Parts: sequence; structure tokens; C-alpha cells
Amino acid sequence: MKNLFTRSNGPRILLATAALAGALAVAGVQAQGYTGPRSDTAAQQQGYAGPSTIAPMSVKDLMANGKDDQNAVLRGRIVSHDGGDHYTFDDGTGRIRVEIDNDDFPAGRQIDDKVTVELIGELDRDRNSVEFDVDQVRTP
Repeated sequence: MKNLFTRSNGPRILLATAALAGALAVAGVQAQGYTGPRSDTAAQQQGYAGPSTIAPMSVKDLMANGKDDQNAVLRGRIVSHDGGDHYTFDDGTGRIRVEIDNDDFPAGRQIDDKVTVELIGELDRDRNSVEFDVDQVRTP
């Protein structure tokens, strides 16, 4: 009988063992009926919640004085979904078009036009348009 545990087969056996252990772990999680967020996206969605040196500003101030790629925090409401990743945001001083990826919304929280949110992102200003590119949506 041939010995499978030779020095040249060692890395292959280790890789096969790791793959089998991973497959069993995934199967165990699925068998238990876990339907929540994956751990790699949960940390991104939760994000840092402590103090920031970036003070919240109004849409009016951001539109009047904001520079391209400027980091900002806006507080107000998302008042409409305009298709795809595009929404209209209103803070009472003005409205701005915002781009929000689905995974930037808080997990397990439904957002409508009555919910006050905090948008963390950066201003995207070009020749013909101004948009706020959102990195994270928080609910206070």
C-alpha cells in the first residue's frame, strides 16, 4: 500500500483537510437555518459609531461651499427612491441627489421617508451635476 503522507503530499492533504472542514462548517450553519447577515458584511454595515471630527452640515452649506471629494455628514430624511442606487435626500435646508448601495443601509432596519437618518459619505461634484456618494446610512 502506498503511503499518502509523504513529504510531497503534505501540502495537498493539508489543503484537502481545510477544504473539508470549511465545507462541514458551512453546511452546519445552513442546516441550522441561519438567515442573518454574513460576518464579513455585518462589520461593514455596523461600522464605527463613535465621535467624528467631521461635523454634520446642512445640504444648503454643502451645495454652496462643498468641494469635490469632501467628506461630510448629513442629517435628514430620504424622501424618494429615484431608481437604482439613486435617492433624494432632504434636511429642511435643501435637497440633494444621493447614491446609496443596498449594503450601505443598516441591517434589519427598514427606512422610509419618515425616518430621520444620518448619511456619511463624500460630495461628488463635476461639471454638470452634484451628488452625495453615501458610504454608510445610520439611524439615530
